[in-house]
Amino acid sequence: MRHKGTQTIETERLVLRRLLPEDAEQMYRNWASDPCVTRWLRWQPHQNVAETRALLAAWAELYPNPDYYQWCLVEKSSGSVFGSIGLFDDAATDGCRPNQWKAPGLAHSEGAWMPGYCIGAAWWGKGYTTEALKAVVDYWFSGTDSSWLACCHAVENPASGHVMRHAGFCFDHAGIDHKFDGTPVDCLFYCLTRAQWAAGAAVF
Repeated sequence: MRHKGTQTIETERLVLRRLLPEDAEQMYRNWASDPCVTRWLRWQPHQNVAETRALLAAWAELYPNPDYYQWCLVEKSSGSVFGSIGLFDDAATDGCRPNQWKAPGLAHSEGAWMPGYCIGAAWWGKGYTTEALKAVVDYWFSGTDSSWLACCHAVENPASGHVMRHAGFCFDHAGIDHKFDGTPVDCLFYCLTRAQWAAGAAVF
């Protein structure tokens, strides 16, 4: 599959760019240390800014890879770095196994590439996550030859499902995802095909 890596994306209100080690202070303060933000994510809140800085240093080593996708969200009006969004191949996730999907014709040989996102609580309810997700979806389908994207959210986090649907994803099935510590989470899985994206995400 052809990839294009993490390049800068600009929307009406946001700049999506690579995270840098110097973003550690804002990342820690604005979202990575907040248990309300990380409640439904796979990872636990960061304990200190040094943990955040170490993570960003590790990510910096991955950015040269054409199949690595990880952006921060920068609010144009304030310059604040307030969230992140990435794309990952989650084909090994229980809910992403080929026999789980009901949508016809998905190319499972490509893997199950899935967006993941989080933003600081102070920026909730402004439509920023939907704006960022739509931009990343457009970036993916316009820059790669992938035929589909997957997406999932915890059943107990319906707000994330609203974001996915507003970005064109269609519900496919219920399944299980896991936190990094192995804790199982009941989730709802969605997909968006290239044909749906091109046609304005028509429902199956």
